[in-house]
Amino acid sequence: MKKLNLSIAVFALCFFYGFSQSDVETGYGKGYRINFNDDGTKYMRFISWGQFWAQYNDDAPEGTEKLALSVRRARVLSWIKFSDKFSMVAHFGLNSLNGNNTSPVGSQGSNADASQLFFHDFWGEYKVAKDFYVGAGLHYWNGISRLNNQSTLNMLTLDNNRSSWSTIGLSDQFARHIGVYIKGKFDKLQYRFALNEANTNTLDNDGTPRDVGTATVYRGREVLGSDEAGKVIQGYVDYNFLDQESNALPYKVGTYMGSKKVFNVGAGFFSHPNGVVLPNGEGDDVLLFAVDAFYDAPIGDNGSAITAYATYQNNDYGEDFFLGPYATGSMIYSHVGYVLPGDKTKTRLQPYLAYSTRSIDAIDDNANQFKVGANVFFTGHHSKLSFDYTNNKVGDGDATGVFTVQAMIFL
Repeated sequence: MKKLNLSIAVFALCFFYGFSQSDVETGYGKGYRINFNDDGTKYMRFISWGQFWAQYNDDAPEGTEKLALSVRRARVLSWIKFSDKFSMVAHFGLNSLNGNNTSPVGSQGSNADASQLFFHDFWGEYKVAKDFYVGAGLHYWNGISRLNNQSTLNMLTLDNNRSSWSTIGLSDQFARHIGVYIKGKFDKLQYRFALNEANTNTLDNDGTPRDVGTATVYRGREVLGSDEAGKVIQGYVDYNFLDQESNALPYKVGTYMGSKKVFNVGAGFFSHPNGVVLPNGEGDDVLLFAVDAFYDAPIGDNGSAITAYATYQNNDYGEDFFLGPYATGSMIYSHVGYVLPGDKTKTRLQPYLAYSTRSIDAIDDNANQFKVGANVFFTGHHSKLSFDYTNNKVGDGDATGVFTVQAMIFL
């Protein structure tokens, strides 16, 4: 295993060493931009990114490959500014493309689990007044916490804390709802609130036999009807004590690597009346809420920086609901990263630690996760390697560990 992990790491380092040496001083700005007028107030901006994984799981089930290669994300995003008042975002791509969900000719065909391109976001936005906007479409202006609004371009850890993306596949399409939202700020207080449609096609409706008489299922709209379970309300507010973060787009930055001095405290919620069906066939409300704090700042003048985040989240998905990362109970999560001193124009190293514990009512026990890893930045987040070891333990079960190497390019 050690030789295999070393081989993966050496290959990735060699690949990115060659890539980074030619581009480390040029930078990438803000993607490719097409101006439609002379003063640049009307434009279309494109960005694209890819994340490529090699994972080794010594605890993989018998008959399953221990080493897995995949395309974790392949994305393209366009942002169009028609004027000072109108804008539109279109974001499409695919996730977790691997040897089990590719298809012979690139279409779904008979493979219902095939990973295919789809819209992650598609919304339009109108500026009503200074610092107040209204938008509609398939959007990512989420509630609950910072991590439920996390960008996938600049995460501190290898990937987001899975349980913090708290509604993926339950009431939305990959953390996005179809609905209307408002966003804005009052001085240093930023806010986002949304009224959305709830999906009828949920993870609980995955073909697995599920009897409502024996389990709580997240299929309220499908079972109870749209009048009783058709809408979701969510929101998040955060107070920016130091540097002000941008809210032009919904994606929250994971680590600034000390390029800003940020300290935010936030709170959010997600409410889906009659969102789940209880074992007695009656509907029950889903209510999630969280408080969190985020800090990112340089340390001295030697290029070092710290990033820290912590959140408490209370999850009520209905009585004894338990579906993998989703469970009625509570969660505490925290992570911290440190950029080592060095020249900001050269390769930089950022080790990190993360820990979460979730109480799960259905099993009257906890699920714990520990992560240790590091990011190697060749050109900031534009070209980097990430190394991560994650250890999971649920209740009385055995702990499992997975080692992952990620290579990322963002243009």
